[in-house]
Amino acid sequence: MSGFDELRSKTSSETQKITTAHVAVARVIAALNSFSDCVRYLNTRRSGGALLTLQNEAAVQDALYLMLRPWIVDLVPENPTDRVANRFSIKDFLSRSNKLVIEVKYIRDITHGKSIVKELNDDIETYRYHPNCDDLIFFIYDPDGLIPDAAALERHLTSPRSYSDRALRCHAVIKP
Repeated sequence: MSGFDELRSKTSSETQKITTAHVAVARVIAALNSFSDCVRYLNTRRSGGALLTLQNEAAVQDALYLMLRPWIVDLVPENPTDRVANRFSIKDFLSRSNKLVIEVKYIRDITHGKSIVKELNDDIETYRYHPNCDDLIFFIYDPDGLIPDAAALERHLTSPRSYSDRALRCHAVIKP
């Protein structure tokens, strides 16, 4: 076996280990909690590179994908769920190996800030049936502080949920 073939074989087996590695939900949440620091760094760096403008949900999703993808190697963006109650839902990010869904929300105006809980409850109802979702993480980007009581929303989202014989663990990270 040549040196190149040996390296390829070794790299392939290492990649296999990486793709099946489990990432603890607490580590994902810790990364999400550093979101504002990462955005601030990118927007104030000395090189004068492109700025990260987060003016809609898609821009926030892109930034999160870049943050998380290097160590959640099976992270899949924008993946439609099965049809539930005659509608489809779009999972922002899915990791099958971690049985994890990350749902991203961008609070765009005061009305959305006041009504976001209904949207989140609808998401919970959809994901409670999904076979690859044991943990549902809500990342809510509220740049203008338009959610009336973010602490109450977080308590509501993270309360224990059990459906028949299955638990759905919900987590919330609310940031500007």
